[in-house]
Amino acid sequence: MANREKNKKTLLELAKLSQNCCCADCGATDPDWASCTLGIFVCLNCSGTHRNLPSVSRIKSIRLDFWDDELVQFMKSNGNRAAKNFYEKFVPVFYYQPQPDDCEVLREQWIRAKYERMEFAEKNRDRPYTADVYEGMLWKKGKDNGQFLERKFVLSVHDFTLKYYKEDESKGPKATISVKDLNATFQPEKIGHAHGLQITYCVDNHTRNLFVYHKNGQEIVNWFNAIRAIRLAYLKTAFPTASNEELIPWITRNYLKEGYMEKTGPLQREPFKKRWFILDSLDRKLLYFKTQLDAIELGVVFIGPENHGYSVRECVPKGTRGNKWKCGVIVETPDRQFVFMCEQERDQREWVEALKTIISKPMMPQDYTTEANIRRRR
Repeated sequence: MANREKNKKTLLELAKLSQNCCCADCGATDPDWASCTLGIFVCLNCSGTHRNLPSVSRIKSIRLDFWDDELVQFMKSNGNRAAKNFYEKFVPVFYYQPQPDDCEVLREQWIRAKYERMEFAEKNRDRPYTADVYEGMLWKKGKDNGQFLERKFVLSVHDFTLKYYKEDESKGPKATISVKDLNATFQPEKIGHAHGLQITYCVDNHTRNLFVYHKNGQEIVNWFNAIRAIRLAYLKTAFPTASNEELIPWITRNYLKEGYMEKTGPLQREPFKKRWFILDSLDRKLLYFKTQLDAIELGVVFIGPENHGYSVRECVPKGTRGNKWKCGVIVETPDRQFVFMCEQERDQREWVEALKTIISKPMMPQDYTTEANIRRRR
């Protein structure tokens, strides 16, 4: 008969080993759950997805559930490293592997891709997001009434473009977007759909947003990885000597911080207005929009390093007018001083820390071009 306490101790020791001490799927530390059919240790969040795959994975708590000797021996013989070597053997370099804080659809589809669809166990497995042309229907937020309308999108590696069409495709694409400055990031809360994806690009040095979703989780994640695939292909042509490790952070990225602040004008005598801000650490841009679902930015602030005259600090501005919020943030640039107001002290601290993160980084060669382009807009 199995010794319950002995087996529990063995499992806890296995979970502390370097190859098992992080979740097999998202990398979260100290996993307390395990798939006794796959032989892997996973976190609480990922265990929920595994429970939805009963034909593939059976989940048990390593602390609370009973384990018989055979299952414990199976876990000893397998583990996260062995599973990774098998189930992730041929993951494309561009394919996004979710982190602990990523949204549910990314985690779910990563787990299903590995264990249910076995997408990465074979070298030449057909993967639609690796095709030279990827096309399909997405629900896109309309510009005028804010409703989501179904539109055809086409992503092509031949000319490095993303196109979308209105109802009558014979009239040609409604927009042709270069992938040069394209970014995609999941925004389920902002968009109001579990599969919401924000696509950002540049036109005439101005940032624009598309907000889309697909009702099928696998399809929207395929779109995301198709965008990552074409972005990597483009970056390889633009920077032929760069390695994959150098290019991967530039494929797509989440924004460092987003949220509402109040903003005044350059003379600091204009009334404060509530704006939605996005801080892009890679491009060193603080963008602001009228609302969080606006298509076109109203303005942008370049965030340079400290030795170029940039700084940020908390403040309690005097003589301001029209502001409802009282927690101030001052950003100093070589050209002017920007004053923002936050609703809560927590927001104030988070914005200051996020801006300091960028200010502490040295300038990259491409940052000088970004800074010059922003200055030309004024």
